[in-house]
Amino acid sequence: MANSKVLIVEDDKIYVDIEQWRLSKLGYDVCGSAGTGAEAMNCVATMQPDIVLMDIHLEGEIDGIETAGRIKKEFDIPVIIVSAHIDEATIYVPKQSIPMDFSENHLMMTT
Repeated sequence: MANSKVLIVEDDKIYVDIEQWRLSKLGYDVCGSAGTGAEAMNCVATMQPDIVLMDIHLEGEIDGIETAGRIKKEFDIPVIIVSAHIDEATIYVPKQSIPMDFSENHLMMTT
């Protein structure tokens, strides 16, 4: 998926900068970033990314899980959900409502 447009949804600016640098080195086009679920929905609508890299914990009313579900439902765009803190309580809701691949350090929504 090199040259694919990626939207980064993360409320930590340092992490956004690091991920943008990493993805650019791999040939991805980071089309933008958003810090909240509401911002992410607006960015997806206007930027039309090919994939979204989403933090599970976001500031604001809509968390990463709910935002990912909305993006999948409204835009049918794949979302990779990432978190530094994954425990059974955190992943229980997405396991029940969104098809995902669970591994030690990330969650990936399947399409």
